[in-house]
Amino acid sequence: MSTFTSSTLAVPGCGTVPRHVAIIMDGNGRWATSRHLPRVAGHARGVEAVRATVEACARRGIEFLTLFAFSSENWRRPADEVSLLMRLFISALEREVTQLQKNGIRLRVIGELSAFEPRLRELVEQAEARTAASSRMTLTIAANYGGRWDILQAAQAALRAQPELARHPERFDEDALGRHLAMAYAPEPDLFIRTGGEQRVSNFLLWQLAYTELYFTDTYWPDFDAAALDRAIESFAARERRFGRTSAQVTPAAAG
Repeated sequence: MSTFTSSTLAVPGCGTVPRHVAIIMDGNGRWATSRHLPRVAGHARGVEAVRATVEACARRGIEFLTLFAFSSENWRRPADEVSLLMRLFISALEREVTQLQKNGIRLRVIGELSAFEPRLRELVEQAEARTAASSRMTLTIAANYGGRWDILQAAQAALRAQPELARHPERFDEDALGRHLAMAYAPEPDLFIRTGGEQRVSNFLLWQLAYTELYFTDTYWPDFDAAALDRAIESFAARERRFGRTSAQVTPAAAG
């Protein structure tokens, strides 16, 4: 059972630094096109931005970082681009795991991984096992992930675990479903960032983003750096997170 409850049931503590940041890394292809480069160059540069962002989040004391690397809808892209993304994922796993382990960063991968080739699934299992004892920060990669898929698979898992729920649907509450979500091990995101100028959540963590602060930037993902992260955090810190309460209720709690 997850140790974290939904923010609709319990109000998480507020601070100037978000505990959990979730990012849609958008704009790799447009970054490359704007420089008259092939789209593959944007994806390769995007991997470098991932490395820099992971390091920047760890230095700032962020405990959970979740990156949307490949959505269930991304299979609709051209076959050669999908193939490249898979190769980049494999090479990144092969190169980066030792550094993650050295820096105390745990890696977890969520999504419907059965669609990936055996070599990639093997590398994911190895990387998760090698970093399992790390506790400085948890880096989650969402791959072949969709928010609707997550809710559906959680509901199915809940019914398999508790068949009596089908006969007594009134017992099927948020906790019964929430404990089976792909990220039941983590608190819900405090801050959601999307790069690349689009302003939508695109089927990412639909359940978990219910009370998350949303931040959109025109910066393409390959250009997203520590300074861009700090601007997002500054925006987050300036917001009043009420979770249904009034400002008067929030202010004393923040002062205490």
